[in-house]
Amino acid sequence: MPKILIIDDEKVIRSTLKEILEYEDYEIHEAQDGVEGLKKIESQDFDLVLCDIKMPKMDGLEVLDKVYQSDKQPQFIMISAHGSIESAVEATKKGAFDFIPKPPDLNRLLLTVRNALEKKDLVTETKVLKKKLSKKLDMVGESAAILQVKETIEKVAPTDARVLITGPNGTGKELVAHWLHQKSGRNKSPFIAVNCAAIPAELIESELFGHEKGAFTSANKQRQGKFEQANGGTIFLDEIGDMSLSAQAKVLRALQEHKISRVGGDKDIKIDVRVLAATNKDLKKEIEENNFREDLYHRLSVILIQVPALKDRKEDIPLLVDRFLEDIAKEYGTTKKDIDDKAIAKLQEYPWTGNIRELRNVVERLIILGGKTISLEDIKKYADF
Repeated sequence: MPKILIIDDEKVIRSTLKEILEYEDYEIHEAQDGVEGLKKIESQDFDLVLCDIKMPKMDGLEVLDKVYQSDKQPQFIMISAHGSIESAVEATKKGAFDFIPKPPDLNRLLLTVRNALEKKDLVTETKVLKKKLSKKLDMVGESAAILQVKETIEKVAPTDARVLITGPNGTGKELVAHWLHQKSGRNKSPFIAVNCAAIPAELIESELFGHEKGAFTSANKQRQGKFEQANGGTIFLDEIGDMSLSAQAKVLRALQEHKISRVGGDKDIKIDVRVLAATNKDLKKEIEENNFREDLYHRLSVILIQVPALKDRKEDIPLLVDRFLEDIAKEYGTTKKDIDDKAIAKLQEYPWTGNIRELRNVVERLIILGGKTISLEDIKKYADF
């Protein structure tokens, strides 16, 4: 049940609003001035505050300012007499959801309250999702190898330098790309990831640069490519070593001239995109075999980040296992399992050719099939190594 605080020095207004809103199944609390209202907000969590502007001791604008300087941030609807409309407008500029003139119109009041509470729900949901995403993208580990990667990210992220991320499959190259974006000045703009290995060679150019209507048989309408979608933000070209030479040429032009053209079009489109790329291939060897353009390699590799294989950071395995035990338990809605020291030691002995991705899969299998505390016997029985 949404919890609403009414702050108004007029008892009649408080009583009227309370009666209306309680009928709509809201939990209503009252305060007769700004000082009392502020104390209640500090001591309780409210979803919405209906606050008069002109009050003794502390007016509504001061209450709004003080609340929005704290961690408590309920939605505010300001209540204003005709003479204080300018103040109400000022309040909305400071973050209030809306203002309602006195005497309040019933239909407008209920609609505004519903909309304000919906916004509160959306803000809360967004914070939860961001927190989950931040945790999901957390780079777990304290080994020297992973600390070096973190240090490089901190130095490089605030710049617009192009970065080539290398390392075996399953090591977390895309995670590095996400952190480079999140810690950059472009983090409010899109992060667009493209798996070059998953797109057929004949479609890669259309996927990256878009196409005009009629450019090919199935091109029924104009379509933006990934570079345009990432404009102002970051594009991550994963498995770039699998990109065709013709697409490589277009990517090189985009990097050199900061412009692209759609397939089937002759118009240049300016772009402002930071390019991050990743590969598990030895691109220098691919250059020698004429599978990769040397000029593109040098354009992409202003900064090189080598993500270590899990076998080279085995001291991080206990931390990674603990994180997976926690995350998977939350996904399944179950209690987090423990794992004993002998089981951890056994996991540290394994070479992990599939790296972190393989480790997570094994931990998930052990959670499902193993005992309440995952043991060495569970490892021998279910880990498949």
